[in-house]
Amino acid sequence: MENNYKLYRVRELADGDEDFVKALAAAFLEEVPEDAARLKKAVAEVDYYTTYQAAHKMKPTIDLFELGVLEDLIVVQDWGKLEKKEDDVSVQLQSVLEAIEKTVEEIKSDFNL
Repeated sequence: MENNYKLYRVRELADGDEDFVKALAAAFLEEVPEDAARLKKAVAEVDYYTTYQAAHKMKPTIDLFELGVLEDLIVVQDWGKLEKKEDDVSVQLQSVLEAIEKTVEEIKSDFNL
């Protein structure tokens, strides 16, 4: 449990309400994979605006669950925001996507979702 993510800040936010922790975990499963797919597609299509939007939307959740890839996500976000045509963000994107994929599987298992 909690190999690819941390619940410390989630539990702090939930103030001891484990049902709320589970609800946040379920929300993670509902929102983040969809946003990650949108981000992956946007980067592949060099859609800067959508890349920025998707990454920006994901930041608070990635930070809250402490996936350890916030800096990589910010690099991808800034690539979109600043239209950094000369930069390649594929390594950072892959890092973010892999962390999300591992976390999704782990949360499903940990919370029986």
